[in-house]
Amino acid sequence: MTPEDLVEIELIKQLKYKYQRLLDLHEFDEMRTVLTADAIARYGDGDYSFDGVEAIIDFLKESMDKPEFLSSHSVHHPEITLNADGTASGIWRLEDQVIMTDHGLSLNGAAHYHDRYVKTDEGWRIAETGYRRIYEEMWPRASVEGLNLTKNGFAD
Repeated sequence: MTPEDLVEIELIKQLKYKYQRLLDLHEFDEMRTVLTADAIARYGDGDYSFDGVEAIIDFLKESMDKPEFLSSHSVHHPEITLNADGTASGIWRLEDQVIMTDHGLSLNGAAHYHDRYVKTDEGWRIAETGYRRIYEEMWPRASVEGLNLTKNGFAD
């Protein structure tokens, strides 16, 4: 591995971190800066599958772009492979927490993302992303005595 390879891997890491930040902050229009136009997304073991950046953004807006939907997606432990053709692949550990105040539910889960990246004139972009769940648990928030959401950055 060369020093240049390490720089490319770091750029891919920053790309994936930005994707997660945009997701949690509901900045879906800016997703165009991290995805290719023909990007493919296969969320939730492929149960939610979308072809093309516009289809992906439409799904994210419809399902998440509301003050009642709060999420925190953390990715770590990247395994990134650079290919000679200007592409790369990555596997990431995902841990996510979701609060759905409109349904009175919380979700906690873990998964592994499998991504494919391409290097464009604008830099690295995600061409394919998706995750496979290790586990997912959900519970009614009312069942946890004393649980009180004290801050909602989208509603306050």
